[in-house]
Amino acid sequence: MQLNYKQQGQGPDVILIHGLFGSLENLNVIAKPLGEHFNVINVDLRNHGLSPHSNEMNYPAMSQDILELMDSLNINKAHVIGHSMGGKVAMQLALTQPERVNKLVVLDIAPVRYPARHTQILKALNAVANENISDRKQADSIMAPYIDEQGVRQFLLKSLAKNESGQFTWRFNLKVLDEKYSTITANVNENNSCLCDTLFIKGNDSDYILPEHRSAIMALFKNTKAKIIHGAGHWLHAQKPLAVNKAISDFLTAV
Repeated sequence: MQLNYKQQGQGPDVILIHGLFGSLENLNVIAKPLGEHFNVINVDLRNHGLSPHSNEMNYPAMSQDILELMDSLNINKAHVIGHSMGGKVAMQLALTQPERVNKLVVLDIAPVRYPARHTQILKALNAVANENISDRKQADSIMAPYIDEQGVRQFLLKSLAKNESGQFTWRFNLKVLDEKYSTITANVNENNSCLCDTLFIKGNDSDYILPEHRSAIMALFKNTKAKIIHGAGHWLHAQKPLAVNKAISDFLTAV
């Protein structure tokens, strides 16, 4: 599968991987500063953004997509950065193809199975999909009873676009994401460990990485450092971009 991607900058290769319901645009706030010193490849995962849709949605398949993109771009080894679901894709790649990963940065996710967190979001997305939407304002009003936070609705609405018939539809493959949700919340491959230098960055106000996840992280990633971004939740790169970018840059450039 040929993923959609955007490439910018010059220098060592860095691959950026977004989270669930997102697209490569979400990580532009990281990609642009990194592009001053690195060759940054910002990707749309399968079933997201402008990448192809597929009925298969699991971490081995998604990490294989990244591997195939690296091969097509003649990238033998790269730094890999992933947020949330993209962090699990990055971890899967590092665990199964450690020779292809230089340094690994994981933004606010642990290598564990999570309980369902997106039930109301999926209801909201399906409610929009079941209506004939004329504009984003109408879609926002449909989602509001399900999702209180306007910021979350605005994030989701970035993936609402007109199709060839002029109708507003979700760019991501909602049907498959809904059907495969339990696979998306599942753990990554646990049978291997990776010795690559790894940085886990946690939003202080987020509950995605907890003290009880430490043993799972250390079992899979022996050379791990942690950074906490204060005043930020799960969307730490959007809430505290300067602090997150500095943590990433310092880690990637450290000898």
